Amino acid sequence: MSQISGVRKLTHGSSLAAAGIPRFGVRTEHEALLAKVGDLGGYGVPGAGPTHGPCPSGPQELEDTNKWGLNVFKVAEYSGNHPLTVIMYSIFQRDLMKTFRIPVDTFITYMLTLEDHYHADVAYHNSIHAADVAQSTHVLLSTPAVFTDLEIMAAIFASAIHDVDHPGVSNQFLINTNSELALMYNDTSVLENHHLAVGFKLLQEENCDIFQNLSKKQRQSLRKMVIDMVLATDMSKHMNLLADLKTMVLQNMVHCADLSNPTKPLELYRQWTDRIMGEFFRQGDQEREKGMEISPMCDKHTASVGFIDFIAHPLWETWADLVHPDAQELLDTLEDNREWYHSMIPRSPSPPPPAGHGASPAGTVCSAPIPAGSQRWMPQEPPGVLPPLLLCPDAAELEVDGIQAPRAPAPGAGR
Repeated sequence: MSQISGVRKLTHGSSLAAAGIPRFGVRTEHEALLAKVGDLGGYGVPGAGPTHGPCPSGPQELEDTNKWGLNVFKVAEYSGNHPLTVIMYSIFQRDLMKTFRIPVDTFITYMLTLEDHYHADVAYHNSIHAADVAQSTHVLLSTPAVFTDLEIMAAIFASAIHDVDHPGVSNQFLINTNSELALMYNDTSVLENHHLAVGFKLLQEENCDIFQNLSKKQRQSLRKMVIDMVLATDMSKHMNLLADLKTMVLQNMVHCADLSNPTKPLELYRQWTDRIMGEFFRQGDQEREKGMEISPMCDKHTASVGFIDFIAHPLWETWADLVHPDAQELLDTLEDNREWYHSMIPRSPSPPPPAGHGASPAGTVCSAPIPAGSQRWMPQEPPGVLPPLLLCPDAAELEVDGIQAPRAPAPGAGR
């Protein structure tokens, strides 16, 4: 029962070892035509460019891999019907292979093995389609540049395997005919689960583990992302995904608005800061009176973490990149507020206390700014003077509403 149907034993590895890696990853008599296939079609996406490494000028580079509308049918024709291997090789050799230490021969062996598990006699869901999806994903990832290398690799890998061993019929057909696949996957995203099983199973074939040098955590994270992405290609989930996407955007919009104080003019931002810290401190005083543990950010005898650096700025920067590119003015205001608070924190010329001395002395400050949601409230001070309670404690980290943000180390501490 543990055997996955559709997986076949192939021997690409031995042939590669004997003959070396071809220019485009596959043997073809049409290398010159393959190199210029981009000239036959394709147009650039405004602002697009590979976010995962510079485009090399070496001979392996397909000219228009970065362009929307690449003629993948010509890639298939000139590559001997190995478009997926050629496209993936072109994308990964930019720097993903180097970043994740993927042996070139292992990569080509896996890709040829994967491609052979696509059915050439299936009109649409074949390796040409997989190559088209992988290349399209690559272009879409180019703008904006907000994804990590691991996320980029996971998305492109998911694109490559997302229809492997597709039989050319739908999930509903498999369910209605009581197929073995439908029985195995309990009528739920039957094909998508099968594509994932085959794609990951092939990594276990000889010289096919392209993720062999990933850490355990990286591998687990990549696997989860790939599973989520491939399962999302089930068309029965399309309307739900569309609704979820809108809901997610609205949820994050309200979340951004809730944490928008640091993006407002400084005069307003300072008022909100005083108010939130006054509220926090009153709660801390009540907790102290009741003998309770004082909640994070509610103890007026300590100072707190740079909220802008660790929470507000990453949130608003991502929102601007993904949804609202005109938000640069808000980011500029946020940065100005950060710099103002940072400049107003007094710094002590005195040396740091001996190790184990306890709390930081007056004058010891956080290297991070003190923004809304983290600044300590005090009665109004003279202009240009911040209360001493804005100084940094010697704690390693602080958790606020489930978000852990590191504090600056004590003066003299190693980074």
